[in-house]
Amino acid sequence: MDGDAQDLGVCSTPVARAAMVHRWDELTFLHWPYAPEAVQRLLPDGLTVETWNGSAWVGLVPFSLRVGLPHVRPMPWVSQFAETNVRTYARSAEGEPGIWFFSLDAARLGAVVVARATYRLPYFWSRMRLERAGDSIRYACTRRWPGPRGARSRATIDIGDAYAASELSELDHFLTARWMLFSAPRSGLHHARAFHEPWPLRRARVVDLDDGLLAAAGLPAATGDPIAHYSSSVEVRVGWPQPLGDHR
Repeated sequence: MDGDAQDLGVCSTPVARAAMVHRWDELTFLHWPYAPEAVQRLLPDGLTVETWNGSAWVGLVPFSLRVGLPHVRPMPWVSQFAETNVRTYARSAEGEPGIWFFSLDAARLGAVVVARATYRLPYFWSRMRLERAGDSIRYACTRRWPGPRGARSRATIDIGDAYAASELSELDHFLTARWMLFSAPRSGLHHARAFHEPWPLRRARVVDLDDGLLAAAGLPAATGDPIAHYSSSVEVRVGWPQPLGDHR
């Protein structure tokens, strides 16, 4: 790993004043190594791609999302939906690590509009499906708006045994243990913090994969089989977006 090692997947920065409380369920991480320059060209000024063993990493992450507001009863039809994001890992000029999202596809138009307006994240409204049968899970996504319309992703994953904490490598934590997201509205780079307990990670095997979301983000075609992890559920406290460098 180039830079400081992640501290065994434990977040040391609690979010005291959460804007939202999420539940991320039935989540699969799929990651591929990339040439750093192929990823860096897609990042905004002020962010530098973070590497491991000389490679940048791009993730395709499908899951089911439940969104809640602190002290507000959730409405299931509005607040629960499938999502798939395409992401990489970067550091700010101050050296802080975080996630840069190339795209986030979600099945609720209202959630897309709100996330674009508040967090300035590149959300897309998509037709999505998530089906779990035993230890097999299937994800499907077709983009509706704003574009490129029709970009698709389909994956079938077999879920394996749980990892013991001692079995997880530094690379496993590098790819999954992330506590900040970056965004780039017109007013300059922003960040928001997230807090959750360590991922309950399981082994995963890709049975079928046909993805067009990486290409739709402007990335070159991924090569080789992805590194796959699965997690059943975590509760996440998400902070308010703030200008980068503001740590209130």
